[in-house]
Amino acid sequence: MGSKLLSINSYYYRRGGAEVVFLEHNRLFQEIGWQIVPFAMHHPKNLPTEWESYFADEIEFGEKYSLWQKMAMASKVIYSFEARQKISRLIDKVQPNIAHAHNVYHHLSPSFFSVLKAQNIPTVMTLHDLKLACPAYKMLTHDGICERCKGGAIWNVVQHQCVKNSVAISTLIMFETMVQRLIGCYSKGIDRFVVPSRFYLEKMIEWGWPRERFIYIPNFVDLDHLLPSGEPGEAFVFFGRLGPEKGLGTFVRAVALAKVKGWIVGTGPEEEMLRLLVNETGADVEFLGYRTGESLFNTIRDARAVVLPSEWYENAPMSILEAYALERPVIGANIGGIPELIRKDETGALFPSGDAVALAECMSHFSVMPRANILSMGKAGRTWMIQNFTAIRYRERILELYRGMGVNI
Repeated sequence: MGSKLLSINSYYYRRGGAEVVFLEHNRLFQEIGWQIVPFAMHHPKNLPTEWESYFADEIEFGEKYSLWQKMAMASKVIYSFEARQKISRLIDKVQPNIAHAHNVYHHLSPSFFSVLKAQNIPTVMTLHDLKLACPAYKMLTHDGICERCKGGAIWNVVQHQCVKNSVAISTLIMFETMVQRLIGCYSKGIDRFVVPSRFYLEKMIEWGWPRERFIYIPNFVDLDHLLPSGEPGEAFVFFGRLGPEKGLGTFVRAVALAKVKGWIVGTGPEEEMLRLLVNETGADVEFLGYRTGESLFNTIRDARAVVLPSEWYENAPMSILEAYALERPVIGANIGGIPELIRKDETGALFPSGDAVALAECMSHFSVMPRANILSMGKAGRTWMIQNFTAIRYRERILELYRGMGVNI
């Protein structure tokens, strides 16, 4: 067997974008002969693996637990001795060449990084969000984009109830952040951080992290499975979680103003509010529910353009890469990492985040644009993907990083 990768993430199934990158990363390295050893928490949806006995116990804030269970979980969120013990046993068993973590945070906690450091195992972490700067991950609160905790003022997470709109959970996360920063779980335990967007890299530096700790490696799409077909249709589609940060109220209002057709693919806490807004504005918006795989891809193929109306600091949205792979242009909000993935008038268009009038103008322009122009933008997007965002290119960049950290490959 070749090199061994200890691959770490809270969940071991396709839960969200971070898990997709984590599992695809594993697959790509398995293809070239690496032994992949996952470390995660137990969960009923986890994929089968021979290493499951080493996984940490499940923590799910949304579940119903007794008071004693909640107290035990709270201590694990801050510092999990269980995760340290189990990963230590796993390391003794497999002796990995390198460890690569994704989302760990309060489910596994970063307590185990010092175990890796003590064993001289080079350790990488991919940043899928802003947790290392913002205790609540998103730099977003009840009144919009928020950077109040900059400089260490993390009491703001409690004052503004930034986590699940709960004083109790926000207080727990504040203490988690205090303890983990004091110990240096991330600053001392991680050798290099992979960042999928230049925006996030610069934001981390702006918040006080040294530039040399970070490397920009963009996400990727599997172009062999995302094949374009057909002519663009008339509808403008959003797909993803229907959360308040996604700007879907702006999308609905813009569809009404532009008098175009909109599709919303996905489910989430904003769905009821959005349905009420559709009725109120008279927008021609159809809710298509949750779709995945070819059902989702066919919806994108049938659309005129993909719209990403986000109102928070997006990292490097996979939805943009998937749209391009299927040869559809993207209209995106000018916020976070979105602008670096849209070439104005070549692969799509940008509008000021939260501006329904500006988004309506973009959609009106695209609605009367010749289909040949729409398709040309989509093809330019796919060409860009082929040049820079393929799975093979991603693996090459990661291998170069691993070699630079002294891993014999």
